[in-house]
Amino acid sequence: MPPEPAAAPALSPRSVVLGLSALQLVSWGSVFYGFALFMEPVEQSLALSRAQSSLAFSLALLAEGLAAFAIGRWIDRGRERAVMTGGSLVLAAGLLAQGLASSLVGFYAAWITLGLGLAATLYTPVFAVVTRRYPSNFRRAIITITFLGGLASTVFIPLTDLLVRAIGWRGASWSLAALHLLLCAPLHAWLLRGAPSARACPHDGSARAAGGEALTAHLRSPPFWYLGVFIVLLLAATAALPPHLVSLLRESGLPPAWAIAVPASIGALQVLGRLVLYVGERQLDVHATNRWAPLLVPLGLLTLLLGYGHPSGTLLFVALFGIGNGMLTIVKGTVMAQYVSAAHVGALNGALGLPLALARAAAPLAVGLLWTPRHGYALGLVLLLALSVLGLATLWRGQALALRAPR
Repeated sequence: MPPEPAAAPALSPRSVVLGLSALQLVSWGSVFYGFALFMEPVEQSLALSRAQSSLAFSLALLAEGLAAFAIGRWIDRGRERAVMTGGSLVLAAGLLAQGLASSLVGFYAAWITLGLGLAATLYTPVFAVVTRRYPSNFRRAIITITFLGGLASTVFIPLTDLLVRAIGWRGASWSLAALHLLLCAPLHAWLLRGAPSARACPHDGSARAAGGEALTAHLRSPPFWYLGVFIVLLLAATAALPPHLVSLLRESGLPPAWAIAVPASIGALQVLGRLVLYVGERQLDVHATNRWAPLLVPLGLLTLLLGYGHPSGTLLFVALFGIGNGMLTIVKGTVMAQYVSAAHVGALNGALGLPLALARAAAPLAVGLLWTPRHGYALGLVLLLALSVLGLATLWRGQALALRAPR
């Protein structure tokens, strides 16, 4: 399928990057982080258990991952405008459906729809977009995009909490749906005019075949597999926390207001971590940064586990996890382009869709199933710590192999 024709000249890189940053804030905040605020009122309204409600978020992650490869290929072929605009419309439909849900099946259907919308609007597709558009400066563009995206929890956790309290969870769902329909979809369509030509899938048949052979070789390479395991495990660990974070913090002994304020602060800390990378990008060794920055995630989980039930340990966890997760987003968003292939980055990240979907879908559900009245979330935290440590080890191995290979 040929790339869509541009109706007007493309905007400046600065305008595109800043606009996509704002859209990331809305997409992450209203859906991914919003689930934690919807979970308890939906449980009460629909008479659901914690495991049943957690499964909805897992289904969303599963749907997101299953769609990832196709979406990555479409972006590599120049269809980014249609993909991301359509994704915003799908998110609007999913939030509308959540507000109308009157049964467990309806709630699950809404979150499967939301998962498909997330696959076309979150970091993975937008990182592929800027890597294609700005191949010589994609890392700096990615860091910039994540600044506002990192504030998603800071803005939308208190905002969604306010909406739920003021107009109920159904009204809050419909309000957020309107935001995607009236703001995000039109803005995506305006920003993403003038997509670059499909370098990875040209019209010439022999070139297309050569490009397919190159992609296959990259998919079979050891660095891709090691880095893929790193991305899958670390994203599973970090994806498992948001839907449980408010409940976890309440159990830790924090006052109810702090249980909302503390996870909201994680967004600001993520931005702090990204700011460090942005300011020091030209002074810091990029490979050393890729190697050590993700270490803060397991350190944060270890701190939370050792101090579980104590507010001081919880606050230290927030600092380590927030800064580390902010840096992790940059690392996982750039390692495929840096160590495997920038030309096929959409398809390479999309190829991780199924394993990533299974891991990210299983992790929130596993944490919910491991919760007990006696031990709370302690067993789930042990699982997440183990996953993050193993993921860090595979990152180091994959990076070492890539750096030793002839370029």
